[in-house]
Amino acid sequence: MTNYVTADEAVKLIKSGDRVLVQAASATPQTLLKAMTARAAELRDVEVVHIHTEGFAEYADPKYAESFRTSCFFIGANMRKYVQMGSAQYNPVFLSDIPHLFRNGTLPIDVVLLNVSPPDKHGYCSLGVSVDVMVGGLETTKTIIAQINPNMPRTAGDGIIHISRFDACVEVNDPIHELILGDPTPEEISIGKYIAEMIEDGSTLQMGIGGIPNSVLSCLTNHKDLGVHTEMFSEGILPLIEKGVVNGAKKNVLKRMIVSGFAMGSRKLYDFMDDNPIVLMRDIAFVNDTAVIRRNPKVIAINSAIEVDLTGQICADSIGTKMYSGVGGQMDFMRGAALSPGGKAICALPAITGNGLSKIVPVLKEGAGVVTTRAHAQYIVTEFGVAELKGRNLAQRAKALIDVAHPSARETLERAAHERFGSSLYSFNVHRLTEAHMN
Repeated sequence: MTNYVTADEAVKLIKSGDRVLVQAASATPQTLLKAMTARAAELRDVEVVHIHTEGFAEYADPKYAESFRTSCFFIGANMRKYVQMGSAQYNPVFLSDIPHLFRNGTLPIDVVLLNVSPPDKHGYCSLGVSVDVMVGGLETTKTIIAQINPNMPRTAGDGIIHISRFDACVEVNDPIHELILGDPTPEEISIGKYIAEMIEDGSTLQMGIGGIPNSVLSCLTNHKDLGVHTEMFSEGILPLIEKGVVNGAKKNVLKRMIVSGFAMGSRKLYDFMDDNPIVLMRDIAFVNDTAVIRRNPKVIAINSAIEVDLTGQICADSIGTKMYSGVGGQMDFMRGAALSPGGKAICALPAITGNGLSKIVPVLKEGAGVVTTRAHAQYIVTEFGVAELKGRNLAQRAKALIDVAHPSARETLERAAHERFGSSLYSFNVHRLTEAHMN
């Protein structure tokens, strides 16, 4: 018999010293987290782990330091201040590796908090919009507490779980977090056009959410036979599905299926996903496995950066020593795309920050994290063009990156490149490379 209780009763299953895995992104279980936090006086040394969450995150407040320790595998906006003040910690790990940490006992899970769809007539619930790292945790945990939420779409794939597995169920009517984007900037539109020109018919797409991915997608209406295999997606792909541009016909892995780990967007996206057999939400250990990614043809991986240095090192998780986001799945897909036949690993970013500082820099800030190494970087795209780095030496890379940097930064970058790489080698190699490309 299913154990339906109140949220306050359900979280009594959490004991001091437990490690609690929380479903994340748009599926963050708000009611359960609030009830858990309300028990702070009764709990000590509970470790809360998750990728980025949305909404409530007060358990990471310093006033609860004796009760809860938070460890993020990716830092969302709601956790950033807590990580930067030291009351929460960041755990750097490739997204594809997180489920393995649970499965191999490196990070054993005691309790999982879920936000799931109501059971179907057979008693099966769905993890809905956020399957990602949860499957490994569910396979190994001792206790499962679930919000039963009619607003959660039912999705096919690895996130199907029978209600009998839940140690406690709480009926809620929490809205699923929606992420509504504004219009892309002129810079994002330009970047989108450059990237769209790099995408061939029959390509398999990996892209996140934001102005640049949406700008790319808006430029693909005349393409054919595109597929989607991505750690996350948003509603920018919906018009392409409706037009038949995205049909997955050329994919080798789960042909004609949209394969993802989690999704974020508006209710329109969630309604599209609900009971849609072409959407497969899979364990992120599968989705982000480079051995799986590379099997698809012409994989286009589009990721972002905080800054890129003149050798092609990509910092995507920190501003100097200040942690900002995380490693995530960038390296999983940058490498997977590079290994895919005809694939392209792309890093896209505006040339300058909102404060007018160049994002292409002579050297990364002190303490900055290298998420994608210079050896993995292939294409850097700004609103000023495409810098192709693969096959180029350091001097040639510097020249290519300067060409796509903001004009206000180019003189400084030229001086830095001259001092670092020398003028004769610098000029000679770029000249020869240009001739080769012209021929």
